Amino acid sequence: MSTATAVSAAELARVNAEHGHDAAALVAWALGLGQTPIVTTNFRPFEAVILHLVTRVQPGVPVVWMDNGYNTDATYRFADAVTKQLGLNLKIYLPRRSRAHREAVEGPTPALDDPRHAAFTEEVKLEPFARALRETAPRVWFTALRATDTAVRAQMEPVSINPDGLIKVAPLLHWSSKQLHEYCQQHGLPNNFDYVDPTKGEDNRECGLHLAH
Repeated sequence: MSTATAVSAAELARVNAEHGHDAAALVAWALGLGQTPIVTTNFRPFEAVILHLVTRVQPGVPVVWMDNGYNTDATYRFADAVTKQLGLNLKIYLPRRSRAHREAVEGPTPALDDPRHAAFTEEVKLEPFARALRETAPRVWFTALRATDTAVRAQMEPVSINPDGLIKVAPLLHWSSKQLHEYCQQHGLPNNFDYVDPTKGEDNRECGLHLAH
């Protein structure tokens, strides 16, 4: 069954209406489609929640991390801790140039108003993600994005279908930080608040990945 025919518009509307606020039900429904899934993560605060929700249902699901090379020490330690605790099938995608190489040639991270910032985002995040999609060939994509993140995400539905047919599932779209914290406490999951995304530069700004996909 192709992705184009895996979910009808009517089914999409039904799932969003009935399960849009039920993360576990959304995960079970999406994995029940029998399509190849991935989970993307950047190991920002509360990322352990989406990773736990999905892998407790399907432990071997590929977990894709676009490691831009600019993460904090705490983020790298958090990534290792969560990977070990949950036994993640982690797939790390790096930019084609190291941070040291890029900075030696082009200098520090360009500011948001620098014309070079778009190329920087393409290099450290968008190209690695495009490569990940080619290599993992998913039909279902789990993401931890939330409606409170940006204005774009506030307009999203928990389940949508991208123009290329990829089924995008955001089980935590309507969760609050309090709910995420309580889930981590309930399941003994680690957390990380020392996180920086150099492609965003400021809170509530899209990095480009969810605009492109």
